[in-house]
Amino acid sequence: MWLMNRRTGGAVASHVELACTRATRRQGLLQRDGLDPSAAMILAPCFLIHTGFMRFSIDVLFIDGESAVCRVVPNLPPWRMAGDLRGRTVIELAGGTAAERDVRVGDQLYLSAAVSGGERSLSAVVGPGLRKLASSPARSGA
Repeated sequence: MWLMNRRTGGAVASHVELACTRATRRQGLLQRDGLDPSAAMILAPCFLIHTGFMRFSIDVLFIDGESAVCRVVPNLPPWRMAGDLRGRTVIELAGGTAAERDVRVGDQLYLSAAVSGGERSLSAVVGPGLRKLASSPARSGA
């Protein structure tokens, strides 16, 4: 699965991991020594992350309900937090990747089965998790 940028037409990541359960969001990128520049982790639902216990810096993209980037946090080092109340989904990339791939606030991101086919919006992929969260009495941002 590829993460694509509608504005540039380019790939943001060619290997995408989804973390859409409480357990997978909690694990995130912990216990890793790095993240390949071609990889991305999508956490949903999520509007707040921390890098406690991480061993490397990451770029963080906060995505709103329309699959648009609402905040970019470049090179977030270990032992920090970042959030955006407009965010519904977080995309974590290797540090420096967002600038290298020219990802900006307002960019519309989507998932594709391949570079040239089968596009799906981020909200379509993570939407069921968001609907489940909305109907749940207990809410968690991470």
